[in-house]
Amino acid sequence: MAERINFPVTKREGLGKGANRRLREQGLIPGIFYSTTGENIPVTTETLPFAKLYKTVGKTTVFNLDIEGETKPCMLWKVEMHPFKNRVQHIDFYGVDLEKEVSVKVEVKLTGASKGVKAGGRLEHYRDTVSIVGKPELLPSLITVDVTEMQIDSSVYASALQLPEGVRVVYENDFVILRVVPGRAATTEDVAEEAGKKKKK
Repeated sequence: MAERINFPVTKREGLGKGANRRLREQGLIPGIFYSTTGENIPVTTETLPFAKLYKTVGKTTVFNLDIEGETKPCMLWKVEMHPFKNRVQHIDFYGVDLEKEVSVKVEVKLTGASKGVKAGGRLEHYRDTVSIVGKPELLPSLITVDVTEMQIDSSVYASALQLPEGVRVVYENDFVILRVVPGRAATTEDVAEEAGKKKKK
């Protein structure tokens, strides 16, 4: 298991919109650390270091939050962006118990070129993300689906996603993630084939 990233933050005293606005004017980002014991600690961090952290860990990787020398394992829970500027407004750091399961959403990424699409079908991707459950350090940053062998009319269901042992997809009823459906070219071929069968009768 890879060594966890250590990310330092500073406690902050001022709360409310005015105090948060002054922090942002200084190039700082206000945030809250929500601990597993129910204690909420207001913190602040610099913009550039946080941007690097966010790019590395996303919302599924556990890292150590260093609050003025006190280290807490946590994950990024919510990153609030400015309505129209490319700027982080607020961060929710979520303390985790490494032995207890958590639920997060992860991206479903497709790789490969489907044989069914090459034959004239069309790939329909219904879910870009899925919710998964598992212990924090087992969670993948994304789920990869290789579509190379998918033919026309083949589907990938949530239950078939490849996940690390101990991690599962959340659903009440199994659902389709993606499907290769007949495209215009495939439909034309099917019609021609069916017409040929009728002539032989």
